[in-house]
Amino acid sequence: MSLTSEEVNRIAWLARLAIDSDKTDAYAHDLSGILNFIEQMSAVDTSAVSPMAHPLDQAQRLRPDVVTEPDQRALFQQLAPAVDAGLYLVPKVIE
Repeated sequence: MSLTSEEVNRIAWLARLAIDSDKTDAYAHDLSGILNFIEQMSAVDTSAVSPMAHPLDQAQRLRPDVVTEPDQRALFQQLAPAVDAGLYLVPKVIE
């Protein structure tokens, strides 16, 4: 697929991009090359290829599930305006 300078200007206007008028032909050439490559990729038969979430078959590294901070709930609740049975009390918002 080959793009013209007018089509590149239209695409730039839709995308709200400012393109110098002297570079429009270069953009048309580059975008045409990209679209031709996409057409080539679309022509490849991928029916035997199973979809995958990631190209590398690796397990995700997870951090160990350990406590890293001390329990400071009592300290924080001393600063709260209203607490009951370990819960923060807030004003009713919806009536």
